[in-house]
Amino acid sequence: MKIMDILVKDAVILDLAATEKNAILQEMSSALAGAEPSVDADRLLEVLIEREGLQSTGIGEGVAIPHGKMAGLDKLMASFARSPGGIDFDSIDGQPTQLYFLLVVPEQSGGQHLKALARISRFFRDSAFRDKLMDARSKDDIFRAIEEEDAKF
Repeated sequence: MKIMDILVKDAVILDLAATEKNAILQEMSSALAGAEPSVDADRLLEVLIEREGLQSTGIGEGVAIPHGKMAGLDKLMASFARSPGGIDFDSIDGQPTQLYFLLVVPEQSGGQHLKALARISRFFRDSAFRDKLMDARSKDDIFRAIEEEDAKF
C-alpha cells in the first residue's frame, strides 16, 4: 500500500490555524469531510477525540498520527497537516508537534489499518523526511516528498 493511494490531496493543510489539540482535530476533520463527501466531519471528530482519550497519538519528534475507525467508509483515507510553530499535542516526548498525519479507516478494516499505521510511522522515523515536510513551500512539495518516501519501501 502506498500512502499516496490513500492521501486525500484536497484535505492537506500547509499551515494549521488551530492552536490546541481538539481544534487541530476539528480542522483536519473538516478538511477531510470537505474533500470526501462520505466522511461526516462531526462523527470523525468524535472518533478521533475518543481515540486520543485512550492515549495520545503524538508519537514524538514533532509528529502525531491521529487515527480511528469509522462506520460507513469504503476505503482508507488520510490527510496531512502542518503547524510550523508546533502545538502541544500531549506527545509522548512532551515536545510540540508540527506534523500531523490523520488516518481514518472503515470499521471492519482489520489488518489494513495496522499496515497503514506501520507504514506512516516508518516514514516519520526518518528525520530527513520530516525536514522535507517542514521545508515544503507548497502542497506539491509535500506530495513530492511523500511520493519519494513511498518509492523507498
